[in-house]
Amino acid sequence: MIRRKQAIALAVAGALAAGVVFAAAGSAASGAPRLTNVPTANTKSDGFAPASKLSPELKQIVVAQGATRLENTSAITSYYGYDNDTVNSAGEPVMVPTTTNPIEAHKTEPDKNTYLTFKNGLSGADSGYDYGTHFLFQGHEGGANGAGYITRINLDADAAHRVTLLATQDANGNQITTIDGSTWDPWAHRLLLTTENTAAPTYAATPGYPATVTDVSGALGRGGYEGIQDDSKGNLWIVEDIGGSNKPPAGSATCSNSGTPPPQCTVARRPNSFLFRYVPAHKGDLANGKLQVLQVLNSSHQPITFDSEAALNNPDQVALHTYGNTFQTKWVTIHDTAVDGSAPFNANTLAKTPLATHSGAVGTPFKRPENGNFRPGSDFKQFFFDETGDTNANSSENDTAGGSGSVMKLSQSDPGADTGTLSLFYKADGAHAAFDNSTFLSKHVITFVQDAGDGLHTQLNALDSGYTLDVTRDYSDPANHPVRWLAEGRDPSATLDGSATPTGFGKNDGDNEITGVYVSDGDTGPGGVLGADIPDLSDGKWRWFYTQQHGDNVTYEVLLRHQK
Repeated sequence: MIRRKQAIALAVAGALAAGVVFAAAGSAASGAPRLTNVPTANTKSDGFAPASKLSPELKQIVVAQGATRLENTSAITSYYGYDNDTVNSAGEPVMVPTTTNPIEAHKTEPDKNTYLTFKNGLSGADSGYDYGTHFLFQGHEGGANGAGYITRINLDADAAHRVTLLATQDANGNQITTIDGSTWDPWAHRLLLTTENTAAPTYAATPGYPATVTDVSGALGRGGYEGIQDDSKGNLWIVEDIGGSNKPPAGSATCSNSGTPPPQCTVARRPNSFLFRYVPAHKGDLANGKLQVLQVLNSSHQPITFDSEAALNNPDQVALHTYGNTFQTKWVTIHDTAVDGSAPFNANTLAKTPLATHSGAVGTPFKRPENGNFRPGSDFKQFFFDETGDTNANSSENDTAGGSGSVMKLSQSDPGADTGTLSLFYKADGAHAAFDNSTFLSKHVITFVQDAGDGLHTQLNALDSGYTLDVTRDYSDPANHPVRWLAEGRDPSATLDGSATPTGFGKNDGDNEITGVYVSDGDTGPGGVLGADIPDLSDGKWRWFYTQQHGDNVTYEVLLRHQK
C-alpha cells in the first residue's frame, strides 16, 4: 500500500506541560495514544506567520495543498485550492500578488474530508491508470461567484494523478454551489454533501469519475447544513449552522441590525440553527422520507422555541448552558414527502413554523451547532454536537447562554427513538471558544477544532487550536480541561487576506482555519458508519486527516510519531 509520503519537519515549542488525555497506561485496546498538552496557542500579529505546533507524540504529512495541480483541469479551477478567476500571463492562478498581478486568485476552501477505501479501486480521468484503493473526498466551500465542486485525493497515486476533479455540475447541468459538509451513506452508496445556504441544494454524488451529482433536497431539505452523519438505522443526522440576528439589550424589545456595529444592539446573537434527523422510507432512500427537528422541553415541559429566545440571556438558554441540568427531548416531523411532496424546501423556516399539517410542531434553535458525532461503542445512543457561539469576546452571553460555544450530549435509548435527553457536556470559555469540526479519536476521546475567525483571533491575540475532550470526564470540575494537540500556525499567504489595500488582496478569508478533521478506517459498508466501530489509531487502517483552510489550503494526515 502506497501511503504517508512527504514527511515534514514540525516545530514544537519549548517545554510542554504534561497532559495524559486518553486511556490509562497499558490500555492498548482503546487505541488511544497519550498526548502531551501544547501549552499555548500561536499569537496573531500583523505579517506574522508562525509554524503550527503539535503534541510531540504526533507528526503530520501533506496529502494535498492548494498548489497541487488537478489531473483534469477545468475552466473554473486547475489547482486543488485555487480558482482561475485571476490568472497571470501564463494562464496560472495568481497565488501570491505581484506588482504585475496585484489581486490574488480566489481560494476554494476544501472543507469536510471523507475517507473511504474501495478494494476494487475507482475510476479517474486517466482510464489507463491504477488509482489504488484509498481515497479522501472534499467539497469546496469558497469558490468564486458561489461556484463549488467536488474533488478526490487519490492517496495511493503519483503527483500527476494525486487529485481528481470529480464534478463541477449536477446531473442536470447546473453549476454545483459551494459545499460544506460531507459523509458516506453505505446504503445509498453515495457521498452526501451539504451546503450552508437555505437556497442551495443538498447533494448526493457517486464516488467514481465523473461523479453523478443529484439534488436530494426534496426529501432532506435545504438549510444552513454543515455536519451530516448516518446512524445504524440508516437515518441521517444533520447539524445546521446559521448565524442569528443581534439581540436587543436588556429591557429593550427591539434591535436594529443596520450599521456596523448595529446601533441599539448587543453583539450577542439569537439562536437560529437546528438539529435535524432525516428518516428515510427505507435505508438508503434519499427521495422518500421524513425530516424531523429536535425539540427540547424546558423545566415547565414547554418547547424552547425560536420565538421564545429573542431576549438577552433568555432563562431557557441560560439553563441549557448550565452544568447539571437535563432536558427532555423529542423529534418532531416538519416535512414528509408522502404528505408534502418532493419539491425542495427550506428546513430552517419549517423548523420555526407551526404548521397545522404537522401538529404545529417546531424545533429548538441553538447558537450555530456545526458538527456532531456518535460516540463509538454506544450503539448510536449518544450523540455529541458543538455550538460555535457568537465568536465575539464582547458578547454578554459568553459566560451565561452559549456565547463562547458549548458541547451538548444527546442521549437516546435507540438512534431511531423519538424521545431522549439533552445535557451540557462542556461549556466553553474564551480560550476554547468557537468549536467547529469534530471527530472521535477513540472510544472515549473526541477532538474539536476551532473556527474563531479573524475578529476573535484579534481580540484574544490567539490563532485557532485543536483540542481533545474525554467524554468520561466531568468538565464542571475545574481540574478537568481540554488538552490542546494542535496550535495552528498561519501561512504567509494568509497574512495578505483581508488587508485593507486598494489592490484588493482581501477577497479571501484571512487567518487559517482548522476544518475537515476526520478519523475513519475507510470501510464503505454499514460497519464503517462513524460510531459503529471503535477507532484505533495504533492500527494502520485507521487514518486521521484535517485541512488547514484558507492561506495555502493544505490537507494533512496526522500520524503517531512512531508511524511511517
